[in-house]
Amino acid sequence: MEIKRLHVGKRLSEVAIHNSTVYLAGQIAEDTSADIQGQTREVLGHIDRLLGESGSDKTCILSCQIYIRDMADFPGMNEEWDAWVPQGHTPPRATVEAKLADPKVLVEIIVIAAQR
Repeated sequence: MEIKRLHVGKRLSEVAIHNSTVYLAGQIAEDTSADIQGQTREVLGHIDRLLGESGSDKTCILSCQIYIRDMADFPGMNEEWDAWVPQGHTPPRATVEAKLADPKVLVEIIVIAAQR
């Protein structure tokens, strides 16, 4: 059994790959001064990059969990999501309001995807 990890840190790895399945850690924005749309756009960019490094892409997403600080931001987050996700490849998804570790973080997204 082989598990490949990418961007391994002291506390977590950004990616784990096992049996052609890619597991991403929760992705957050580095620019926490941005609004929900800006943070969501940045997070989706991180997801694109990590999936690409893992031999996958957003058309291969199997499951997505989205945590937002305030459900009032749901429409703005969805606007960015809808512009990003390819039609016909919308994955199963859950979105919940959550108290995130840093109050300046407005959205955190976790993805599981298949490799191409």
